[in-house]
Parts: sequence; structure tokens; C-alpha cells
Amino acid sequence: MFLAIYMATMFGNMLITALVVTDQHLHTPMYFFLGNLSCLETCYTSAILPRMLASLLTGDRTISFSGCITQLYFFCALVATECCLLAAMSYDRYIAICKPLHYSTLMNTRFCLQLAAGSGLNGCLATAIVVLFMSHLIFCGPNEIDHFYCDLIPLIKLSCGDTHLIILLDFVLACVFTLPPFLLTLTSYVCIFTTILRIPSTTGRQKAFSTCSSHLIVVTIYYGTLMIVHVLPNRDTLNILNKVLSLCYTVLTPLVNPLIYSLRNRDVKKALSKAVSTYVSFTKTGS
Repeated sequence: MFLAIYMATMFGNMLITALVVTDQHLHTPMYFFLGNLSCLETCYTSAILPRMLASLLTGDRTISFSGCITQLYFFCALVATECCLLAAMSYDRYIAICKPLHYSTLMNTRFCLQLAAGSGLNGCLATAIVVLFMSHLIFCGPNEIDHFYCDLIPLIKLSCGDTHLIILLDFVLACVFTLPPFLLTLTSYVCIFTTILRIPSTTGRQKAFSTCSSHLIVVTIYYGTLMIVHVLPNRDTLNILNKVLSLCYTVLTPLVNPLIYSLRNRDVKKALSKAVSTYVSFTKTGS
């Protein structure tokens, strides 16, 4: 099952990335960020599932300390990067709906590249600080991680040293690096909904909402599961629920995102139909 999910996730996200790169009609800021998101989720899934698949196939559930720290770094960096990228996408939709006359000026190519690069830099920098402190913790007690991947809190529980500093640091960095993107996303959608409600015609409201509905669904699923996981009380009885919800945002969300964007987006469906038609024509010509 997990192998099928991984293959479907990789195929779906790589297909959207390829469509954004090859189709001229998708060379806009919105689809530029969508291509970046699909590429990010390809890496995001690859940080978790291949190691999980290897454990399921071989029965060997051991992982080296360096391998665990490496997985933790890439996973956390990609999570932080996705938060920033989703915020950039929400800001793009805010400009498109609330300030349409200034859209082409504000969302120019240079600014879009800066937002994408800044998202990656933000995620890598925040995670590097946490992982650097994590690598210096002392582990001398139990060595069984109560999770299906190397997550921060289960690893901290295994340390026999003083963990107050790393917990405080994690909280501070979460407030500095991930809270602002969430607040920006929330503020953008408050402004978007306010503007949509002011549109007099029902058709106009539906058309405006359709341009951001796919992104809103993705944001709701992603932040919804992510926040519940980190808000749940740290109790043994809730461990299973915590793991199930972690599975949702680490495995299932990257799987459904391509489906949401392809099924609800007219431009993506047109690009996909065009690509299929071109492939069929090429196949017939070749035969």
C-alpha cells in the first residue's frame, strides 16, 4: 500500500512540475509556485517513505544516529519551506483578487524567484539551528523511537541529558520562522474573502473564489493536521492518533495535492489534455 502511495505521489507531483515547465500557458506566478510546491512535495515524501518501505520489506527497523539526524533535518527543513511557500501562494492570490490592476507589476519574475528562494532559505536555516543542538544531545538510555520516522519530539524523549534548552529553542524558532507564514496565509484569506463578498454578481464571486479554492483546500488539510499533531497533549493514550495524523500530512497530503489541483483547475486540465493529445499523436506518427 505504501509503495503504491509513494509511486502515485511521485508520478502526480512530477507530472504537475513537468506541465508547469513545458506548457507556456502555465508560465504565470501562480503556476510557478505550484510547480515549486509539487517539486518540494516530491522531496518531502522521499525523506520519509523510502526508509519506511525498506523497513517494511526487510524487517530491519534500525537506523543509524547520523541517518536519523539527516532524516530529521530534511523533513523539518521541507516542512518549514512548505509553510513559507503556501504563504507565498496565498499572497499571490491576495494580489490577484484584491489588487488585480497591480498584479503584473507586483508579482514580477524577480519577486517570485525571491519568494521561492526565501522560502527554501528560511526552512534550511531554522532547521539547521535545531538539528545542530540535537546532534549534541546525549543518548544513553532507550533507543527505540516511538514513531515511524525520526521526528523531533520522540527523539528528545530518548535523550538522557537536559532537554529544556532544545525544547525552548524549538518553540522560539517555530514562533519566528513558521508562525509568520501561517499568519500571512490567514490574513491573506481574510482579505480575499472580504473582497469576494463585495463583488455584486454571483458569477463574479464564484469565478474569484475558484481561483483560490484549490490552494485553500491544500492549506486547510496541511495546517489542520499539522496543528492538531502539535496541539495534542503528550499522553500515551493519544500516541496512535498522533501517528495517524502525522501520516496524513507526511504521506497522504502530498498524494492528494496533485489530485486537488488537477481536478479543480481548468488550466491544469487543459495542459494535461494537450500533453496527452501530443503524446498520442507522436505515438501514432512513430508507429
